[in-house]
Amino acid sequence: MEYQWFPGHMTKAFRMMQEDIKLIDLVIELLDARVPISSKNPDIDKLAKGKSRLIVLNKYDLANESESRYFETMYEERGFTVVKSDCRNRGNVKKISDAVEIANREKTEKNRKKGIINRPVRAMVVGIPNVGKSTLINSLSNKASAKTGNKPGVTRGKQWIRLNKQIELLDTPGVLWPKFEDKETGLRLALIGTINDDIIDHVELAMSLIGICLESYSDAFIKRYGLEPREILESQNTGNPSLNILEMIAKKRGALLKGGDYDLLKAARLLLSDFRSGKLGRITLDGRPDNG
Repeated sequence: MEYQWFPGHMTKAFRMMQEDIKLIDLVIELLDARVPISSKNPDIDKLAKGKSRLIVLNKYDLANESESRYFETMYEERGFTVVKSDCRNRGNVKKISDAVEIANREKTEKNRKKGIINRPVRAMVVGIPNVGKSTLINSLSNKASAKTGNKPGVTRGKQWIRLNKQIELLDTPGVLWPKFEDKETGLRLALIGTINDDIIDHVELAMSLIGICLESYSDAFIKRYGLEPREILESQNTGNPSLNILEMIAKKRGALLKGGDYDLLKAARLLLSDFRSGKLGRITLDGRPDNG
């Protein structure tokens, strides 16, 4: 299955961002640390040309730590200020506020030379749907100032939030790009919940997740579902290892239909929920670039 999702409101939202960018000093781009390449909208680089840039590797608590360090360094080498964050954790607030100051230092210094002092940094917060932009703003402002939800596309309208005398944030709707470069990008975005769950095949998606995890994270199935290493090894010698393991999960979790058949849909939804909530462990889906 090819995963594509580009509702009409995203075109309107991106046009609004293009209109607002002239008001902006700094673009804060949130990436999902589990998919730090796949969650980067290529249109944002064009939009933010000439602006100070800050990348927040969000949901860092759900991603593999060593891989996150690698991608943090990779983006720093590309000229971005980078900070790793779990935006639900209030302890990250000062870290992000400090990163905003660092990322905008050059613009602040230019303003100072022009005699413009104490002008607040105007930052646009951007990212794909469901990456945590509104949660970040709420954490920074210590109040529910932006709409949040666990479904992609909750934030629709323009929202300015003044955090303090130094920073003003413009929240924006989550925006994808019209066509993904490859099927793997769409797959990974579907796995983290960026693409509307109502339009995807959960069983197929869960088996894709199993296929990815078998390469580097097979222990996750042992720890979470009590599968035996021998069972996982034997499954890899079958015609469809992912289906085999999904059936094992269904059996372990009692996801059975009348007559004793496996309820693969229930098992698939359980697996996807466990992955998205971190119960499966800290997993990064994106591999390192070939030239990395």
